[in-house]
Amino acid sequence: MRASNSMTVEQYRASLGIAKKGGKPKHNKYNNRKTIIDGIKFDSLLEARRYTQLLALKRGGLIKDLVLQPVFNIEVNGKKICKYIADFKYYDTKLGTTIIEDAKGMKTDVYKLKKKLVEALYNIKIIEITK
Repeated sequence: MRASNSMTVEQYRASLGIAKKGGKPKHNKYNNRKTIIDGIKFDSLLEARRYTQLLALKRGGLIKDLVLQPVFNIEVNGKKICKYIADFKYYDTKLGTTIIEDAKGMKTDVYKLKKKLVEALYNIKIIEITK
């Protein structure tokens, strides 16, 4: 039995996040829930909630130039090593400075290293938004 022309039932169930018949949906390794707001897919509920807060601050004129998923290249001696993608970048009108934020429920070793490298290379401070 096939769920579609090119997919087995097992593949179809897996695409829905169901491991096997009667099984529970698979969870993300960090137990975060993908969330969609305004047609934008966020990796976690925490990140989506922060986005709605930032939108309110933007409407109130407290921040401007909101950017989602800003990319920071990590280069050493002109050679690209990797990249760091933050969650948000915006200009705080009250403080008169650009803010970089990352919504974090789980701080992996890779994240910690990339954060330190970006802060050192770009002379910035990344603010972590936690639960």
